[in-house]
Amino acid sequence: MGTTQLESVPEPKYWHLKTVLSEALDHDFAVGEILPNERELAARFGVARATLRQALEQLELEGRLQRRRGVGTTVAPPRVGVAVGSARHSWPGESADGWEAVDTAEALPTAAVLKLLAGGSGSAASGSASAVFAADQPVHTVRRTRVTEGQVVAAELLYVPAASVPGLSAIDAPAGPARARAVLRELQRLALDGQDRSVELGSARADDAKELDRLPGAPVLLVTTRYFTAGGTAAVSVATYRADTCRLTFGDEGVEITETRVAS
Repeated sequence: MGTTQLESVPEPKYWHLKTVLSEALDHDFAVGEILPNERELAARFGVARATLRQALEQLELEGRLQRRRGVGTTVAPPRVGVAVGSARHSWPGESADGWEAVDTAEALPTAAVLKLLAGGSGSAASGSASAVFAADQPVHTVRRTRVTEGQVVAAELLYVPAASVPGLSAIDAPAGPARARAVLRELQRLALDGQDRSVELGSARADDAKELDRLPGAPVLLVTTRYFTAGGTAAVSVATYRADTCRLTFGDEGVEITETRVAS
């Protein structure tokens, strides 16, 4: 049986360089160390800067390197292990879920938020039909972050229609993290019928990039979770995870971000 056209294609030069650079990172550089500039690296390995740039971008995608504002390209620490889900259904903020409330704001929903809230219930419990949300009804947007070993690895926007938290007082906890926690507490008073989750690869928006210490457009994992009650969708979470520090695995214990690098 002859070789296929793909099998006959030689390995790209940048891919070979990526392997060489990866070995250099293991032996010649320490975690957090700043790499020399592109000109120096290209001269050191005898390649064109365009080839070097491709190899560095691949290593960044694999989580070996980080580009930091005002610092440069540094050697990344090992991937961190962070649980992002559990086998049982639960409201956000329950049972020390690892997220930290940052702030919340109340405003009329955009078309994109309305679309999220009006999404189908998927595999949610029977009887949880999609609710119809009006554009003139306000929505609470709760901002939360997930920190592991002092590093922000995820940022979340949780959209909660005001109708889902009718008991929320405008007087108690008027602003900041306390107000965000108040929204979560009121949400937890509802009976949770089910939830569903989807995961996709995306690009960091400017706000997310700043929160996660990444460059705008950097690859991220977007985890969207819908929470259902008997009346329909009670809330929707859109969590943005750093793709260079996180890998999602699915099993009996739910969804986790696990350590994948073996120390040399």
